[in-house]
Amino acid sequence: QHYVNESLAFAVKRGGFMYGNVSEEGQVEVNFIYEPPQQGMEDNLMLMRDAEEEKRVDAIALGLGMRRVGFIFNQTVTQDKKEYTLSNVEVLLATQLHAESELKEWVTAVVKLEINEDGGADVHFEAFQMSDICVRLFREGWFETEIGSEDDPKLSKMKKEVVVGVKDVKEVDNDFFLVLVKILDHQGSLSCTFPIENRNNQTTMRALKTHMDRARSFPFVKRISDFHLLLFVAQFLDVASDVPALAECVRLQSRVPEGHELLIDSMANTS
Repeated sequence: QHYVNESLAFAVKRGGFMYGNVSEEGQVEVNFIYEPPQQGMEDNLMLMRDAEEEKRVDAIALGLGMRRVGFIFNQTVTQDKKEYTLSNVEVLLATQLHAESELKEWVTAVVKLEINEDGGADVHFEAFQMSDICVRLFREGWFETEIGSEDDPKLSKMKKEVVVGVKDVKEVDNDFFLVLVKILDHQGSLSCTFPIENRNNQTTMRALKTHMDRARSFPFVKRISDFHLLLFVAQFLDVASDVPALAECVRLQSRVPEGHELLIDSMANTS
């Protein structure tokens, strides 16, 4: 939120995958967000996904006892004037990711800037699940995936008529597909002070040294209890064994094996 607000000024879209847990009651708890390579525009968000990087992310999540649970993105300031909750482009992306996840409880979260009556700006969060019928229609290929500039962003176009209420329609109000999800505050165990991946500035070994030096008074495992740091370090570790093992140390807050500790320290000291 801070990056979108301060650096991007809500002028372009930005998104990330949410990781956490789903309770037996179906409540989704988010503990960290991974931002894939992407190109954000005023009214669209292109994800340029990196399969190898996502393997490292999933390996970290495995060690932390977590999984991918949703996707979060911001709407831009120009969208504040539009009369829709999600645009047809956003519905398409949200549904595609929901369908890909095969997780019934998958959550789509939206961050938006709303201009209040005093002319000031308020940041709002909303969370949704795409309805079962929406995901099914997408999987079965009913959605028109080519969206033109002249298309009404409030409506999702279908390739064939579908029944909404008692009408047969080929354009469905986007709100029909949205199920509102309650948002509760939650304090996770991970810190978030290490530079975040895939932003404008490339993360360097110097950033690792700065982070480790700043947290020198803490136990080693506490110093590396940051998803973004783990992802940076994971580039230099075996994704099948070392990465989940290191993340498990973070989950348990247990002693980090000496070999991993030496490797991370030596990486920090090469800057």
